[in-house]
Amino acid sequence: MSTPSSLEALIEALRCLPGIGPKSAQRMAYHLLQLNRPGARRLADSLQRALDTLRHCQRCNTFSESDICSRCLSAKRDASQLCVVETPVDMNMMEQTQAYSGLYYVVMGRLSPLDGIGPAELHLERLLARACDGVVREVIIATNYTNEGEATAHYLSEMLRNRDVGVSRIARGVPVGGELEYVDAGTLAQALRERRPLAN
Repeated sequence: MSTPSSLEALIEALRCLPGIGPKSAQRMAYHLLQLNRPGARRLADSLQRALDTLRHCQRCNTFSESDICSRCLSAKRDASQLCVVETPVDMNMMEQTQAYSGLYYVVMGRLSPLDGIGPAELHLERLLARACDGVVREVIIATNYTNEGEATAHYLSEMLRNRDVGVSRIARGVPVGGELEYVDAGTLAQALRERRPLAN
């Protein structure tokens, strides 16, 4: 007996989610239809509402329901600092540290030539215009320490070279609460290279 075409379409649609293969998508589809139809309706309505109302903030490029998000409009933020991150999730993680009070720019990806993602696909000219607006004094590059994140950080630092703005990169090293015995050699080596003097 063949699967109804609408069910096949739902299973295929669920496969677009990261880490979801054919079996997981099938389980999710059957769960929603068989055990949680109200949840399925809520999910469909929420997804449709998000698609209809969310756009990119004109200043930081994150998702927003207005042209400029509330964070960019806040007078409590330090407009002289601009932290560049890959995704809105990365921005949320930075906020959770409660150690940064500046503004952000979300690249919405990272350079990956093998996947056909270059500077044009990420619209990095918008970031350049934002960083050189005369208000920003320091750009903090907080891309991930993956090959693509490193390539993106290098490209951004070159792009901002000789501009009237300081450029820094977040450090990496031993995690808080980490014991040296369990830290990988690469992380430990980087922590050693990025050591700083203690106050006398």
